[in-house]
Amino acid sequence: MNMNRREMLARTAALAGASALGFPMIGRAAASYTYGGSAWLGHYSAYIAMKTGLFAKQGLEIKWQSFATSSDRMSAVMAGNIDLAGTGVVSSLALMAAGARQFQVIATPNNFGRAEGVLVREDVKSVADLKGRKIGVTYASSAHVLLLDVLRQAGMDPDRDVSIINLPATNILSAYQGKQIDAAVAWTPAFDRIKAVPGTRVLLDDTAFSLYKQYAITPGPDVLLTHAKLGKDNPEAVRKFLAAVFQANALLTEQPDEAAGVLLELTGLSRDDQLNVIKQTQWYSAADQKALMVDPGNFVNGMQKLAEMLVSLKQIDRAPTVKDWVQASYL
Repeated sequence: MNMNRREMLARTAALAGASALGFPMIGRAAASYTYGGSAWLGHYSAYIAMKTGLFAKQGLEIKWQSFATSSDRMSAVMAGNIDLAGTGVVSSLALMAAGARQFQVIATPNNFGRAEGVLVREDVKSVADLKGRKIGVTYASSAHVLLLDVLRQAGMDPDRDVSIINLPATNILSAYQGKQIDAAVAWTPAFDRIKAVPGTRVLLDDTAFSLYKQYAITPGPDVLLTHAKLGKDNPEAVRKFLAAVFQANALLTEQPDEAAGVLLELTGLSRDDQLNVIKQTQWYSAADQKALMVDPGNFVNGMQKLAEMLVSLKQIDRAPTVKDWVQASYL
């Protein structure tokens, strides 16, 4: 039986509590750190920085560890098994709501809007047409929040009007192809692979999300994190990590063809699809971070609105004060 959203949050909060008891960081050389990532575009910057030697030029050895979901990645952060990570903010908001203090939000790498969405068969023309259908989505993800929000906008009850099936991101394509589900909500690269299935269309993407319309924020905007212990013990390493990430963002912005070539091994997309994902995403620079994270803090304000929305969607019990987890001193 699939674990429901509240059970997943309870499990994650329990892991945070175990970490608070002093679970030790794995010993490693001073300049060697582990980054938690995946094939999602929020990790492109770190992957490029690793593969092109940008981290090495900063004197950092960054090891890559892949996770299927943000929740799994955040559990590893809580356990002290990874030092730095990128994540969709939904999983970190859940931990903030549980009072976890083992991580700091240090930057946001991008703004995306068309790399995640609801994919349907050709007979589905509107959200209302999803009534009575099975929809596959990964719980505790931005895609789940998008689905709940657009159902609410359409006046539909997610518990009565549709059947939401919790699937790992890696299994959604096969479930859709095998007609175990009627519709899928996913992010790239799964989003692009499902979109390529004959007879499939994009019903809507993140630009249909309520807060995107008002605050230009997606259902699960990307953030970069550091384990609080690393930030305390070696803040200079965190600064160097961010410097390399923003250099990679410059490559994504200014030389997308070169960046696409580096990313193909990570994502498995075709070069054309990879280039399209890069070009439709805004890659933030170091200079952008002040307005986003500090003054006036537009992105932080958007995250606060998202936390409040998660409460209204009954995904978390309370909205944390998000700025208390933001540490902009590394920028």
